[in-house]
Amino acid sequence: MRQKLFTLIMLLATAIGMNAQDNKNRKEMNATTNHTKVLVAFFSRADENYAVGNIKKGNTHIVAEMIAAETGADLFHIETIKPYPAEYKRCIEVAQKEKQTNARPAIKGDIDVENYDIIFLGYPNWWGEMPMAIYTFIEKHDWKGKTIIPFCTHEGSGLSGTEQKIRKACAGANVLEGLALRGYTAQRESITAFKAIQAWLIRIKENL
Repeated sequence: MRQKLFTLIMLLATAIGMNAQDNKNRKEMNATTNHTKVLVAFFSRADENYAVGNIKKGNTHIVAEMIAAETGADLFHIETIKPYPAEYKRCIEVAQKEKQTNARPAIKGDIDVENYDIIFLGYPNWWGEMPMAIYTFIEKHDWKGKTIIPFCTHEGSGLSGTEQKIRKACAGANVLEGLALRGYTAQRESITAFKAIQAWLIRIKENL
């Protein structure tokens, strides 16, 4: 499985436009150096969530960790300086207001996206949109030449066109097929979630 996953990463790396000499050089390197740098950056919220009640780890956080474990990627949790309300109803009210005003909530810390080749970008679906904190994160960086692979958690709305919004916001990036996974599945059906993630990663490889 590790060899297959390394092969997947190498194939994904070709999507960022490396030339033939770069590919040759990478193949000659020992796989354990993992020269192709992969990041899983995600926003996730715990506390009270729809369909799963009060949780200690957010739905998207769980999916992000599964993807990182399968690909050997680094993890970066996008967190807002001002926490969202713990109560679900209040949280979505705040999220709706942020969407309506096109807000850019301040986030804690950052990571040098520019140092990575492939970035998995994860978020919950809030009102048919990415949380505005994702845009805060996106607008801090230059995405030209990067490969972005979106994933989201939801309870019926899927990706809701967020792939296209990422393409628009991340100028010059190559955005691949995203994954939409129910939050309930991530929290309560981990084996099902894991299999869905594996199948998605294989499908990405096959479609390159």
